Amino acid sequence: MTTTVTAAVARTLGEPLAIEELQLDDLQANEVRVRLVATGICHTDAIVRDGVYPTPLPAVLGHEGAGVVEAVGNEVAAVEVGDHVVLSAAYCGTCRQCRAGRMAYCENLFAEDFGGHRRDGSTALSKDGERISSHFFGQSSFSTYANVVQESVVVIDREVPLELMGPLGCGLQTGAGAVLNELRPEPGTSFVVFGTGAVGSAAIMAAKVAGCTTIVAVDLHDSRLELATDLGATHTINGRTTDAVEELRRITDGQGVNYAVDTTAVPAVLRQAADSLGIRGTLVLVGAAAPGTEVPFEIGGSLVKGWTFKTVVQGSSVPQVFIPRLVELWKQGRFPFDKLVRHYALSDINRGFEDSENGSVIKPIVKLSS
Repeated sequence: MTTTVTAAVARTLGEPLAIEELQLDDLQANEVRVRLVATGICHTDAIVRDGVYPTPLPAVLGHEGAGVVEAVGNEVAAVEVGDHVVLSAAYCGTCRQCRAGRMAYCENLFAEDFGGHRRDGSTALSKDGERISSHFFGQSSFSTYANVVQESVVVIDREVPLELMGPLGCGLQTGAGAVLNELRPEPGTSFVVFGTGAVGSAAIMAAKVAGCTTIVAVDLHDSRLELATDLGATHTINGRTTDAVEELRRITDGQGVNYAVDTTAVPAVLRQAADSLGIRGTLVLVGAAAPGTEVPFEIGGSLVKGWTFKTVVQGSSVPQVFIPRLVELWKQGRFPFDKLVRHYALSDINRGFEDSENGSVIKPIVKLSS
């Protein structure tokens, strides 16, 4: 028996999403029916809408959902009707990387998250017989209801506000996890993040949690740098008016930084991040660039620095383990990501995309129900 849902549909590359009534099909055995309360808007939604990453259109995007479980398939474990959940990235659960606990690096990541359909080729969504791509990141949460693969479902504390928690599923998990799961900086070390959107802001908060004592935020927007200070940055640099590499050398007394995160995926910025490292420093890239993008690193004089470069997705996390940890940090006031948020109605979802792109809002969240 199909269910009518209201969803934001990406129909044409680069064009605004359309609010439409769609049909949601029957729940499959490995799925969870979720009534969405809210979902974050992420940069990945924008680059898929614009065709940088391929998902077949028309499609319902959205991959930072939060809501309440209304039904579970007969193969689903550890999720019950009434559970409050955050929705994260899908993973196959059976490849070598998943079996080793490295779900973020699932060998079938593109099929699971960007394929636009279930493993059997079916889509959960349709409109008067027209096929609509579903299961974006296992969820397609720009919709009032979704049939979600169980791997994407993370049960959280029922006492926390669902209208706030969705962004933990991707952007905030990515930034915080890059620091806490991948870099694991020692207390008293130095850290810099290039780009202080949602991912970079989460990295700043995580660096403070980890005990970094020099935390530097680099961005082009003074308003974001002011907020970065409120979140834990000890220094800020406006990259439009200041040579970031020289200023980082000054801040670190010529030593260079121990740890760096780049959220921009802009080659010139990534090169600056590499040049800012001290001896045995580590640079992590979490920003998404178009396939084929290249960066020219200096490898002559920097050879003796013994520095490390890593690419990281989803914060190298196991969502069912890491997201509840972030919820606990938020409850303790140590991960105050609510300072990043502005809410939008589903009818205003395109305004949320615009405000995120122009920098006036760090993390837009679309409210779907109460």
